[in-house]
Amino acid sequence: PCVPRISIFFPHNLSLLSLTPLTIAPMSDSDTAPAEIRDVDLHADDASSLQEHNDDGQYFQEPKTRAVIYWGFMIAFLVFVFITVVFALLFSTDILKNDWKDQTPKDDTTGHLEYFVPVEAIFTSMTAGFLALFVMTFLGLRVMNSPVGAMEPNGGKMYAISLDIREGARAFLLREFIYLAFFVAGVFVVLFAVDQSGYFVPTPICFLAGAITSAITSIIGMSIATAANVRTANAARKSLPAALRVAFNAGTVMGLSVVGLGLVVLSVFYLLFRDLAALAGFGFGASSIALFARVGGGIYTKAADVGADLVGKVESNIPEDDPRNPATIADNVGDNVGDIAGMGADLFESYVGSIIAAATLGGELFGTSGVAAPFYLAAGGVLCSIIGSSLVSTREKSGASDDDVQSMLLWAIRRGIFAAAFLNVLIGGLIVFLLFDPHPEAWPLFLCFVIGLGAGVLIGLFTEYATSFAYRPTKSIAQSGVTGPATVVIRGLSVGMLSAIAPVVIIVVSIVLCVLLGDLAGQKYEAKVGPAGVYGIAIAAVGMLSTLGVTLATDAYGPVADNAGGLAEMSELPPEVRERTDALDALGNTTAATGKGFAIGSAVLTSLALMNAYTRAAGISSVNVLDSLVIGGLLLGALLPFVFAALTMTAVGDAAMTIIKEVRRQFATIDGLLEGRPGVKAEHRKCIDQCTKASLRKMILPGFIAISAPIVVGFIGRQKMLGGLLAGSISSGFLLAVTMSNAGGAWDNAKKYVEAGKLIGPDNNIQGKGSEAHKATVVGDTIGDPFKDTSGPSLNILLKLMTVVALVLGPVLKNIYGGDM
Repeated sequence: PCVPRISIFFPHNLSLLSLTPLTIAPMSDSDTAPAEIRDVDLHADDASSLQEHNDDGQYFQEPKTRAVIYWGFMIAFLVFVFITVVFALLFSTDILKNDWKDQTPKDDTTGHLEYFVPVEAIFTSMTAGFLALFVMTFLGLRVMNSPVGAMEPNGGKMYAISLDIREGARAFLLREFIYLAFFVAGVFVVLFAVDQSGYFVPTPICFLAGAITSAITSIIGMSIATAANVRTANAARKSLPAALRVAFNAGTVMGLSVVGLGLVVLSVFYLLFRDLAALAGFGFGASSIALFARVGGGIYTKAADVGADLVGKVESNIPEDDPRNPATIADNVGDNVGDIAGMGADLFESYVGSIIAAATLGGELFGTSGVAAPFYLAAGGVLCSIIGSSLVSTREKSGASDDDVQSMLLWAIRRGIFAAAFLNVLIGGLIVFLLFDPHPEAWPLFLCFVIGLGAGVLIGLFTEYATSFAYRPTKSIAQSGVTGPATVVIRGLSVGMLSAIAPVVIIVVSIVLCVLLGDLAGQKYEAKVGPAGVYGIAIAAVGMLSTLGVTLATDAYGPVADNAGGLAEMSELPPEVRERTDALDALGNTTAATGKGFAIGSAVLTSLALMNAYTRAAGISSVNVLDSLVIGGLLLGALLPFVFAALTMTAVGDAAMTIIKEVRRQFATIDGLLEGRPGVKAEHRKCIDQCTKASLRKMILPGFIAISAPIVVGFIGRQKMLGGLLAGSISSGFLLAVTMSNAGGAWDNAKKYVEAGKLIGPDNNIQGKGSEAHKATVVGDTIGDPFKDTSGPSLNILLKLMTVVALVLGPVLKNIYGGDM
């Protein structure tokens, strides 16, 4: 019997206004439609013009992008760029007088500065944000105009699979947002009740705006990624540079959407309310969505990946991305909902959180200039990111070895990152020296900005050393595979633990230097408002994240290339296509690992800045580690990351068991599936549906703990115990996140090292695919999957979410318990 395939409305491309129904088609018991009514083009304007490609039995035509919608958005963004430039010039030249006094609540018991809203800085940041959105839309149109190859050999089959991936990703995101809508509504009501008590008026509205904006960045990233995967695979038919350009353009769309929307919406709400304290609510909303997106997406992607690998590779000895494996499509869906939507929401929160913390501290310590600096620096970083992303390109050399291809691709990515960083130093220096007095203030703050920028680059390079199979740590894990999986696991854990040394040293040196430089810069106001060392940390966090547009692009392009490789494998494209997508995927693994290291480092600096903003909002001047309540808070805080990581690891294991049982059932009950009999297909959607339900159900408890812990400790132990909780969670969470992320990345690349035929056994024989060493490294990779893609990255958001919840809660606790106890 046939059951109807329900049509749902959801944005299928970057345009949030273009809502197109998914195809309505009857589905058979095997959940695969007959060829003559298979998924038709979602973009086609004329369904009657569909043509048949005989060699794969699919009816498709090349998609027709609704370019008018993209051009409409581009024109609108350019108009906003012009309007904001005009207002910035009018205010900077005093043609329009700035009498907008900052309304952030002041502490009457201590000294504080009275200052005006830096309107020209706010309009400048809005200009940069709208420019980023313009370029984002332009690049999105270029991606959508790239052909999917529907009329190429096996192109219809590849396009059909890509539509299944897109539909599965949409279904997950839609169901996740339905869950989160109840949470957001509940928190909004609570914040509104606190608002009625007179604490801070616009906080609940800012919370809602932060949550919605974070969700939009996830939708944009997921939409472009699921559209770009098939286009990247088709471009790989032509050349490696063409495929890199499509994939990286898609990643740039993700990066620019985060910085563009972040700057625009944050600036609008500061102009609207003129209250920096209320912007903590914006960060709270962004953090909440980021946590659930990262945890839920991470559980999904690794449950599907583990299930597909254990039953497919280990038990059944079939290749990765083999269409016979029922979990293959779910695995590819997971790349988008975890590594794209989750990562985008994660770094969106870091980005806006660093600006909020720096502006809050800057207003208290330096007045108008202190608030203006993070907005100007972020705006300059957007411009540098756009230039840097345009420099990413490469050439294809015939006869080049795999190592040469990887070096060439890596240099193409680094050229964009290093160019953006260099330009950012120049523009950042200009901004700081124009805002502050050169000798007492500008030089120290500029050095803080450079330190933050340099720390991000260094953490990325050390992370690459720990996780890339070009270097000794990962090679040693692969060599351990000769003696079995136990030694692979032991060596991987040791590599992960040792890899924490460099990031910790870099962050510690950065913190110490930035505090000293911040104190030096704030000597002028120290007698009135206290030392300004914490502002140096906040400026370093802004510096580290200022070029996020291009940094996130290098991370987000990886899952697109990974999906493209899976499509090439499942569609049986020529071997040279898979070789090109594999080269992009291998580079994507390296950039993903460095991106995770960068995300962890930025999370720590952002959390420290937010924690210092909390102490001021809560009315406490210091946190004494000899205080019994503070010690209790420290220990509880150090415990929380371990509890959180354990819950997410358990969630991945439980969800993976569901997938493993389903894949085993299909192999056992669907006659001819494992043998690859023609016409026999796996029931992919059952794996997708089961994985979606399990991951969303399992994300609730970790999220509840992250939000409730600071609230409970704050009301029971008061402000200082909550300060201890934050300090403990940041210290242990930082180390655990680095260890888990790098160990997982090293295990993954050790497996790829063996698969590339680079491991030489004790008898001088090559240990390649199917060898005992390969099976041992597959076990290590399976353990490392939830390490690097679920628990490790989710800890970043745990740290930031707890500090931003404390920042929102601080004035409430101060109102109840009083200041400096």
